[in-house]
Amino acid sequence: MTSGKSTIGKILANVLGYDFFDMDREIENRTGKRITEIFEEEGEKYFRRLETAMLFELSRKENSVIALGGGTLANEENLKLCKKSGIVIYLKVSPETLFQRLKRKTDRPLFRDLVLQGNSEEEILLKIKKMLNEREKFYKEADIIFETENKHVGKSVDELVTTIKRYKREKDKDKGEH
Repeated sequence: MTSGKSTIGKILANVLGYDFFDMDREIENRTGKRITEIFEEEGEKYFRRLETAMLFELSRKENSVIALGGGTLANEENLKLCKKSGIVIYLKVSPETLFQRLKRKTDRPLFRDLVLQGNSEEEILLKIKKMLNEREKFYKEADIIFETENKHVGKSVDELVTTIKRYKREKDKDKGEH
């Protein structure tokens, strides 16, 4: 959530000559509803089912970058599908930076009420830390863990392209040795 997946993903896809898909935007386009509306009207479980179905569809596309929702990988089935179909990259950011990016946003269903109700910085930060702790075990399964803290977007993309190429070379080398 607000780690830069959509921004960096779009530029990364362009640099690589790939298609770009933002999972949340794809769900919104398909359903004709905003993510917050889906959460409010149908609940998180319903949204997670939509998310898994969309992931299954998008993961079949080749040469694409997919910006997942923050909770997509916190599901074993989704994590396995992502690892099987591509390279999973975790854009890692500190809870404090996430707070700075989230503190005025009302389009994030899991934080919307906290922001609208005027909760304190400590309460919102506590929620962010709790959520990260719950999701971290899944995020750590990523093929590449990439720190984006205090990096300009362009520099992040350049470094990420280099990291991906290195990862692919090592993966190909490992396949050749076995």
